Amino acid sequence: MTIQTNNMSDILIVDDQDDIRSLIQGILEDEGYETRSAADSQTAEKMIAEKAPDLVILDIWLENSELDGMQLLKKLAKSHTDMSVIMISGHGNIETAVTAIQMGAYDFIEKPFQTDKLLVLTQRGLEAARLKRENQELKLKALGSVSELHGTSQAVHQLRQSIERVATANSRILITGEAGTGKDVAARMIHRYSKRADKSYIALNCAILSPERIETELFGSEGPQGRKAGVLEMANGGTLLLDEVADMPLETQAKIVRVLQDQHFTRIGGSEKIEVDIRIIASTNQNLQELMLAGKFRQDLFYRLNVVPLHMPSLRERLEDIPVLARFFMDLSARTANVQPRFFSDEAMALMQSYDWPGNVRQLRNAIEWLLIMTPAQPGQPITADMLPPELKQQAVDMIRGREGVELMSKPLREAREIFEREYLLSQVNRFGGNISKTAGFIGMERSALHRKLKSLGIQTNEKEAGEEKERAEA
Repeated sequence: MTIQTNNMSDILIVDDQDDIRSLIQGILEDEGYETRSAADSQTAEKMIAEKAPDLVILDIWLENSELDGMQLLKKLAKSHTDMSVIMISGHGNIETAVTAIQMGAYDFIEKPFQTDKLLVLTQRGLEAARLKRENQELKLKALGSVSELHGTSQAVHQLRQSIERVATANSRILITGEAGTGKDVAARMIHRYSKRADKSYIALNCAILSPERIETELFGSEGPQGRKAGVLEMANGGTLLLDEVADMPLETQAKIVRVLQDQHFTRIGGSEKIEVDIRIIASTNQNLQELMLAGKFRQDLFYRLNVVPLHMPSLRERLEDIPVLARFFMDLSARTANVQPRFFSDEAMALMQSYDWPGNVRQLRNAIEWLLIMTPAQPGQPITADMLPPELKQQAVDMIRGREGVELMSKPLREAREIFEREYLLSQVNRFGGNISKTAGFIGMERSALHRKLKSLGIQTNEKEAGEEKERAEA
């Protein structure tokens, strides 16, 4: 019989009999699983707090223990909903097994057990835990969490390739880019494509936490009120995103440097060293080089985080992706609101592609949600340019009048027309990401004629043209 195992799976065996613990550990370790063991509930709870296992094999009775197995199962079912628990007992019966499963156990096995049955239940229990985590991710997506880059532009294509290359390594990554460009989306993709995909992904936003609270959130705490795990513990084995890491206090930065160097830490108020294996991804919309020169960001932390740099392009650098993004966000928002999605007129889409989008993809998503709520919905009616949010409509007015309206009025018709043509064609070329063929098709010109016109107006497209010529030659 062949059992497929995941060597990174961590299994905790809780039984008051030494020989049973040793027997189960030997069987599982021979199959490549990592195991830990505890003889009582106190030790088990401490070990789970230090590092949550993927699966617990738990004896029902647990003699000489503060909690018996059923009581511990009840606590775990509430505190660790994505963890599988297999109950074992030498004095079990059908009624006990049913009760255990009703309380949240994955399955029940009687002693003495067959090795094959133990291995099959272990494999299935681990798979069930993985599916629970995936279902939680799917629920997040249904509520509007985006975990994929959408677009067909060269910038997005190159970014996807970079993410796929770096994901399989274990290197730390620093993601830079303006606010709203999707740094968290890139981090989620890296985690999903990595060897840690079946472990936790946790994001900590350093910008919204006070200096007093951030260390508690990172390291956890111990005291009279009990023990609280921090994100470093909760992400153990998986991935931790330090979002907006530039806002982390200098004192905390020093402590993170030590964690990255030593791979262990102590909780606030505690003394026990807790070892962790985490992949750290950091993100920022600030210039860390400038902050280092100003003494606001530690140089040693920068070099530990910036092992692999990844830059997110702004939306104005990938305007040709706006139709894809707009449709995606429209469908997502419509599903969330349980209404029919709308579609866009050509004029509305053209205006959206000519806008600067200072808030990037996040602003586009907000604009789509605004349109779905604020614009009257009639069957078959598209979203037109005059329905767009105020800031976009103002740009339409500017475009009609011409940003240099006064100057145009002072020039002869031929010169004014040349200025207008240049601005119009430059906007359309940018809209289609420099693709001359797509631009020509949209504006109704022959491709060769458009190329000549662009050249006469001083609009450089040589690199893109060379790429298109190569594509046609290869075709």
